[in-house]
Parts: sequence; structure tokens; C-alpha cells
Amino acid sequence: MNIEVQGLTRGFGRATAVRDVELSADAGVFGLLGPNGAGKTTLLRMLATVIPPSSGSVRLLGRDPAAHRERREIRRRLGYLPQQLGYYPNFTVFEFVEYFALLKEIPPARAARAAASAVDRVQLGDRARAKLRTLSGGMLRRVGIAQAIVNDPGLLLLDEPTAGLDPEQRMGFRALLREIGGSATVVVSTHLVEDVGAACDRVALMYDGRIVFHGSPAELTDRGLGHAVGDAPLERGYAAVLAQARL
Repeated sequence: MNIEVQGLTRGFGRATAVRDVELSADAGVFGLLGPNGAGKTTLLRMLATVIPPSSGSVRLLGRDPAAHRERREIRRRLGYLPQQLGYYPNFTVFEFVEYFALLKEIPPARAARAAASAVDRVQLGDRARAKLRTLSGGMLRRVGIAQAIVNDPGLLLLDEPTAGLDPEQRMGFRALLREIGGSATVVVSTHLVEDVGAACDRVALMYDGRIVFHGSPAELTDRGLGHAVGDAPLERGYAAVLAQARL
């Protein structure tokens, strides 16, 4: 398993954002669904080794991120797109992605080629020399995806990756996720049910810091049978699980 989580909890002062989460995932595309405030971003930040857990254990790519040397190796093989990606506005698209290639310890002789490939995969090859400050929000999100995949990660973590993308771009992004998920573990945190239905093999639903459902999109759909909530079967399953979790 590329992700093995047991009893994972994270608190901030008196508030608990993630509560006793158990989770495992191997190669494929894994959807992390839930409303705002459910704990998805905090969970992703722990999986990205940005923050440590308050309690519980995590193994990523077969390694323990609590150990410095193993954490460094995890980060070399990790791709992460946070909700808010900081950037230098005067960097070009290519320079920004190449910068992340070097941070991931890709040898300088290969970094330019890796950056060019990642930029092409998000369909920004024609804007490679454009300054980041000139790009739209949707284009900046695609640049963020490019930096996350520049090292061909074994574990790819994406927080609300389709924010700002138009419908055609979302379709292309979902195809890219399925391609990467053929050999790597991809975790997509989103509140958009349609993204999960179109791209994910497995899905977990978070509410109030806990995992309240873990299964396939088809199993989530089954949870909504007999409920007249939402416009689509998967959305009805999502609504039904949330309604039960709130009781």
C-alpha cells in the first residue's frame, strides 16, 4: 500500500480537524469527498508531510514520514497541489515548473526536459514562456498540477484541483488522472461529486473529521437508492451518507 493510515488525529488548540482516521490506498485514483470544513485539507496536509499528526501512524510509499531520511525520500517521490499555491509572479510557466523539478532533486541535466513534459501534459506548452502574473485562475491551477506531476510521483495529492477549470479542461484533467493512476496512487480532495464519479476507482467521504464512508463510487451510489435528493445517483448516495452522519 502506498498509503497506510491508522488512528490518525490532528488537533489545533481545542479544535480537532481529523479524528481517528483509518485509510489505505494503492495504485489508482482515490477520491476524498466531503463538505467544506470536513477535514479533507488537514488530512491531505498530513499525507503531504506538511504537518505531523497529533496521534496515530502514517506510512507513505512504504516509509515512515516521522523519520527525517525517510521523509526526505517520500518528498522526492511525492506530488502535492495545495488549495492555495504560492508563486513568484515574474516566473514563467516553464521556470516555475523547472524550479519544482530541482526541489524534487531531479538532476539539472534532466530537469528542463521533465518540466517541459509536465507543462505539455497540462496543455500549456504554448504558454510555457508566459509570466505567471499574466495567466487566468484556471491556467494557474493547471500550472499547479504541472509542478505536482513534474517528478512522475508515486503518490500524487491534489486539493480541489479542478477549481477554475472549464468543462473541457476538467475532462482533459480527468483523463490525465486516470493515466497517472495506472501506476501511482492519486488522491483527489474535492467537494464536486461529478469529479469522483468520472475519474475515481475508490472514494472516501469525510464529515466532521471522520471517514464516514469508504468504498467504490458504485457502492456510494447504492447508498442513495430510494432517496429523492440531488440530480444524479452518485449525488443521492453522497447526500444520504451525509444525512446519516449528521444524526
